[in-house]
Formats: sequence, C-alpha cells, structure tokens
Amino acid sequence: MNATRNPFAPGAGSQPPELVGRDQIIEDSTVALQRIKQGRSDRGHLLLGLRGVGKTVLLNRIESIAQSNGYLTTLFEAPEEGRLAEILVPRLRMLLIKLSRRERAKDLATKGLRVLRGFASAFKVSIGAVELGIAAEEGVADSGNLEIDLPEMLIAVAEAAKIDDAGVAILIDEVQYLSGHELGALIVATHRISQKNLPVVLFGAGLPQIAGLAGEAKSYAERLFRYPTVGPLSRPDAMEAIRKPLENEGVAIEPAALDQIVTETQGYPYFLQEWGHHAWDVAKTSPITTADVEDARIGVLAQLDSDFFKVRFDRLTTREKDYMRAMADLGPGPHRSGAVAKQMGNTVGQAGPLRNALIKKGMIYSGEYGKTSFTVPMFDAFMRRSMPGWSPRVNRKNRVTKHPKPGRKSR
Repeated sequence: MNATRNPFAPGAGSQPPELVGRDQIIEDSTVALQRIKQGRSDRGHLLLGLRGVGKTVLLNRIESIAQSNGYLTTLFEAPEEGRLAEILVPRLRMLLIKLSRRERAKDLATKGLRVLRGFASAFKVSIGAVELGIAAEEGVADSGNLEIDLPEMLIAVAEAAKIDDAGVAILIDEVQYLSGHELGALIVATHRISQKNLPVVLFGAGLPQIAGLAGEAKSYAERLFRYPTVGPLSRPDAMEAIRKPLENEGVAIEPAALDQIVTETQGYPYFLQEWGHHAWDVAKTSPITTADVEDARIGVLAQLDSDFFKVRFDRLTTREKDYMRAMADLGPGPHRSGAVAKQMGNTVGQAGPLRNALIKKGMIYSGEYGKTSFTVPMFDAFMRRSMPGWSPRVNRKNRVTKHPKPGRKSR
C-alpha cells in the first residue's frame, strides 16, 4: 500500500488520526474553560498517567479548545534541570505584550509588564529588550519568595485579561519535574486566582505520583484540581483507534489481525500507533491480515526499542540499569522495594538511593507505600531484551571479611 497514505502517527505528542476514549476529559475541560472565563468557579485538571498514554496529546487538544474559547495560552514542559521562573518569564511576557496591544487591556497589561520586570529581577531572569524603558512595579512580586511573588504575578496577568474579556490558560507537561516549592507556589497562585474569580486556569500532566506530590505541597490541592487518570484504552476504543483511520483511507483489516494488534499493545495509544503504522507498511493490499501483523513485529519492536525505550534507558547509570533489570526479572509490577533489593543482592538501604534517583528521573514511581512500578508500559520486556545475560552484581558491602588483628595468628 502507498506509504504516503499511512494514517498512523507514532511520535511524542503527535495527534493521532482518531482521538478515542477521552471524551469525558475533553468535555470536562471544555466546561471548566467556559465557566472560568465567565467568572464562575471551576477547576483545572492535572492529568495522571504512564508514558505513552496520550497526556501530551490531550494537553494540546485542551490548548486548542481554550484558544477557541477566547483564551491566550502558553504550553510548556516543566524543566527537569532548571527553574520554573526561567520558563515562565518569557511566556508571561509574550502574553502581556499581546494584551498590551488591545485597547481595553493596554494600561493593565503595561502594569503587568512592570510587575514582570520586578519578578524577573527578583529571580535573576533576563527579560526582553521591549521592556527596557519600563520601570519595575516596586513592592509587587519582587520579594524573591516564589509562593508570595507568583500569585501576585499571575493576578497581574489575570486582571489585564479580564478587562478585555479574555482568559489565560497555562498548560504544563511533565509536572513531576517541578520542585516541591515550585509546585506549592503554583497551587497557592491557583488558589488566590480562584478566590478572586479571575480568568486564569492551570492544566497539567504528569506521572501518577503528581497527585500525591500536589497534596504534599499543599493539603488543599485536592480541592483545586480534578485528577483524571489517562490509562490504556478499553478494547472497543483501541479497536476503533486502528479501524477508523484505516476505513477513512479505504482499507480494511481482518478481525483476527485487529484483535492481535490490540492484544499486543494492551491498548496503549502510542503502541497502537506504532503497530498500525508498521502493519500498513508491511501489507501489500487490503485487507491487512494476521500474517501482515506478524511480519510487522520485528519492525515494531526495533522502532519501539530505539525511539521509545532506549532514549530513556540511555539516561541511566550502570547501577540504575541493574535496579531496573532486577525489577524486570520480577515482571511488570508493582514490586515491593525489598523484593527488588533482594533480586539485586542488596539490602533495602543500599538500593534506596538508586530507587530515589530513578523516581527523580521519571523512570519508576511509587503508587503505594513500599511498592514500585515502571512509568513506561512494557519496560520490563525491553529490559530483558536489552540485558539478556544479566545477573545480580554482588555488592561488596554485603561481604564480611574478618582480618586477624596485628600480632595474632589467624586460626
């Protein structure tokens, strides 16, 4: 079949040809955006899910919905190494400049730029040349304390938007990379804005632990956001995600072949796109058969290993790879920390720093106390493919060697 007509779109955040199984999240987000812009109380969303389930796709869709409802938007990824202030300043500057070009918002947007200048100075972030002639608004958002300054900064943006009947939507991907202090400051800012019924809303996405992280940062966070789980698609939805794009191109697929793809992918959207893409390329004619799906297997696994799994694997140290490989020996998970440490030949105390480092890198997460899971679906199978001859490395600290004291003979 013609490769240029292949409808499937495997890629980080790429919009799939058919976004299925997410209707409730999209509907709830749309209602929240409309209510908040009207000055009515509602909540933003923090989308929770593993890698490859389509959280970034949903954030992009929510941004598009926000724009169609009269919002100015900014969407960015939380910095794994860096500060939130460095990411926010240029984006808030862009929003305020847009508002300053609107007649009704001009004065408040200019005030917002003065506040931004003080905010940027307090956090030692450079700001664009456009504001060189604008003095800072002294005493506002310039204390250097993010929990104090960020709410004041966002209120200044919100007031400029409100006077022009606009809204502002801030969308943050990979929320788990924010520090506890940064996440706490965002929650405080969201709380202040909600209390004032100002048209600024926060949507975020990240790994499953961000609900707990938000609660740890501020106990009232659970009342400020919805926390929809973005998981694998149901079997009917997964079938629709493959069948409908094919039908749109005039191509059929045998029921057994469709069933095989859904089984292989376990309903994970990214894997569905990869299998659909390769099955199309392998098939010579319609319909796509089980033989085509089986022939696509080598290409699918090679592509997933190089593009989806390996980029994460390569970020790990040797000992971190050992931890992940020990987890893989135990299966998909979740696994008790003690069981993983035992599989490595370590104590829980010795394996603890590795576990913490892997959580920080977003490779594993703790969904419940004392248990650990992979953040990437099917990563256990990849680890076994990548390190087939692995065996636990003996930790020298576990060995006890007795040496005779000087001047005494050993017995």
